[in-house]
Amino acid sequence: MRINTNVASLNAREAATNTNNNLSSSLEKLSSGLRINKASDDASGLSIADKLRTQASSIGQSISNGNSAVALTQIADKAMAEQSNILDIVKTKLIQAATDTTSDDGRKAIGKDINKLLSQLNNIAEQTNYNGTKLLEGANSGAAAGQLTFQMGENSADTIQTATGVQSTTTGLALDTITDDVIVSATFDAAYARASLDDVDSALNTLNGWRADFGSTQNQLESAVRNQMTQQTNIKAAESVIRDVDYAAESANFNKQNIIAQAGTYAMSQANAVQQNVTRLLQ
Repeated sequence: MRINTNVASLNAREAATNTNNNLSSSLEKLSSGLRINKASDDASGLSIADKLRTQASSIGQSISNGNSAVALTQIADKAMAEQSNILDIVKTKLIQAATDTTSDDGRKAIGKDINKLLSQLNNIAEQTNYNGTKLLEGANSGAAAGQLTFQMGENSADTIQTATGVQSTTTGLALDTITDDVIVSATFDAAYARASLDDVDSALNTLNGWRADFGSTQNQLESAVRNQMTQQTNIKAAESVIRDVDYAAESANFNKQNIIAQAGTYAMSQANAVQQNVTRLLQ
């Protein structure tokens, strides 16, 4: 028997140290709720989980972009709906002015109404904006609003665009001649009123085409948002499988390590006690 080197005690101490490290790691996981608290816990798992977290965050911002874009398209659609109502009224008044039962004085009054209505149509185009971005008229007077591009994904190519720019003004709708001739009321007679009906019909067709484009873009955006909400949920679930701790399994592991730690302490005390038997040989 040797007393300078207590091999049994050293083995017990090594086992106890490893057990305490495992116990500490288990407590860290239980207290944080994470299976991976540092890279050494699972290096490859950490890399994958971080990438999934970044992807989920990017998609979350994309969903926010989509919801904002839907609000933008609704603003543009409602504004053009009011412009469509104005053109409906203008056409009705032109029909009223086109009949000979309407007097010249009546046509003058109708002309003033049409002038005011078309002026309001321009006001709507000028004032309609989302966060400073004009939707129905460009920044420069008489210019078309630019084509709108919405970022709807984590990659640069993941975009949704409106088909064309919009210039929903009397100039863009080719109604300037009506406005000019209404101002010079002497030219606003029954024949001109009848001739102007085609211009209003053409303007309505153009306006409805722009509204249809915004409507289809809104449908596309809403579909993209729904899809990305599902995608984000699944990505977060995949990250959770890698990163989050399974409390049932980890609790069982903690209890096991706790029992082993207690047994290791007992084993170490017994290993030290064995050395005391050497004194009996010296008696």
